[in-house]
Amino acid sequence: MKKHLLALAFASCALALSSAHAMTRDEYNVAKEKISADYNVAKAKCDTLKDNAKDVCMKEAKGAENVAKAELEQQYKPSVSRSKKVAEEKAEMKHEVAKEKCDDLAGDAKGACVKQAKADYSAAKASIKREKY
Repeated sequence: MKKHLLALAFASCALALSSAHAMTRDEYNVAKEKISADYNVAKAKCDTLKDNAKDVCMKEAKGAENVAKAELEQQYKPSVSRSKKVAEEKAEMKHEVAKEKCDDLAGDAKGACVKQAKADYSAAKASIKREKY
């Protein structure tokens, strides 16, 4: 029984290590094309919307593309700066989408919404600076 468990443990470790290999150039290029295709699909979905809903959708699509590109770069050539870039892109996307959603509001509610979006973004940037990537 112990031999089976030990063999299973070794097999799991081997599988985990093999999946953590560096990405090849071809895999990188395929992933990059997929990101572009996903963006085009998301953008096409936005075309069916109108007014501010379309603007919000476009910000979400572009933000998701930027985050995916940053994550791909981190997977392809991992580094501290690329890890930080992923966090920055996520914060930027949330900020842009939040600001765009504020456009649906008017008056004091819009001002408060924009102010909250800025505060959340500033907090996210401060958190990124404090993190040890």
